[in-house]
Amino acid sequence: MLWTGNGLKIGDLNARLPIIQGGMGIGISLSGLAAAVADAGGVGVISAAGIGMTEKDYAGNFVESNIRALKSEIRKAREKTKGVLGVNIMVAMSNFTEMVKAAIEEKIDIIFAGAGLPLSLPSFIGPETRTKIVPIVSSARAAALISKRWFEKFKYAPDAIVVEGPLAGGHLGFSEEQIKDPEIRLEKIAADTIFAIRETEEKSGKTIPVIAAGGIYSGADIFQFMKLGASGVQMATRFVTTVECDASDGFKQTYIDCREDDIRIIESPVGLPGRAIVNDFLIDVESGKKRPPKCPYHCIITCKEESSPYCISLALMNAKRGRMKSGFAFAGANAYRAEEITSVQEVMETLASEYNEAAATASADAGK
Repeated sequence: MLWTGNGLKIGDLNARLPIIQGGMGIGISLSGLAAAVADAGGVGVISAAGIGMTEKDYAGNFVESNIRALKSEIRKAREKTKGVLGVNIMVAMSNFTEMVKAAIEEKIDIIFAGAGLPLSLPSFIGPETRTKIVPIVSSARAAALISKRWFEKFKYAPDAIVVEGPLAGGHLGFSEEQIKDPEIRLEKIAADTIFAIRETEEKSGKTIPVIAAGGIYSGADIFQFMKLGASGVQMATRFVTTVECDASDGFKQTYIDCREDDIRIIESPVGLPGRAIVNDFLIDVESGKKRPPKCPYHCIITCKEESSPYCISLALMNAKRGRMKSGFAFAGANAYRAEEITSVQEVMETLASEYNEAAATASADAGK
């Protein structure tokens, strides 16, 4: 199916489709999924969170094992595609600096950085660095703050900005009250962000594409946000139930089997609310059956180790491997819409068809 809309341009990088596959940590989006999305014309993203979990020395040599695994996954993805590839690195990770340096050494196309304000990220970029840097934010205020700080301190404007709304999966940059507030919608946050960064665009002479994320599931959704002024979208949940997704079949089946009311907001040990598919594991957590474990990784700076009822890294590792009795799956608000395992190429074709139909309908309505 031919895509009739615009592609996505970030600096000198060009993706045929304005679709960024969101980074999903603890092994859900590695080289397999990222390469497939990039090869299909989007931007494929490897998540650095927990990426070294299959390394034999992961627990005892946390930093080095993660660096080794990240470099390996980037190289494996490069062998499979010539498309645009990125890495998602959480600012809250205790090894954030080491992972950023490793990704730049591997000449990754884009670093996406969220779960905190990546105020120092431009300090890693040199004159010869080809890697683009893109913050992920949850508000126009954060977008303006980062853009202004980067340009004032480093004379560097963001290469793009991903703005994530409250319908996203995983850890969220909102309070539970904000998540429930109907006034806090991605449509408004994205529009406000586009306005908020204009000053930095004017001062730097650089166009900063705004990417909408969180709850985007269909081609019609993509059309809606691009019509509002976004340059593209980021989607994660839609790519979980693909053959190429690096999670186990058991993890993917959790999406297919879940109902809308199974997807709820939970309180994560890292101190943030998160959206997940509630299962027996999380029900046991709520009832107090889980006990605080000894932390083997110290992977997230904000993790409340002393009071946590479980290790979130271990729980998510188990889930990635399909051991759902010992873990759970993070998911976006639309995960219940998944019906079958399909390929990335088929997903992209469906999105193109839905986008084209929405564009045609809008054009016809405008002509009436």
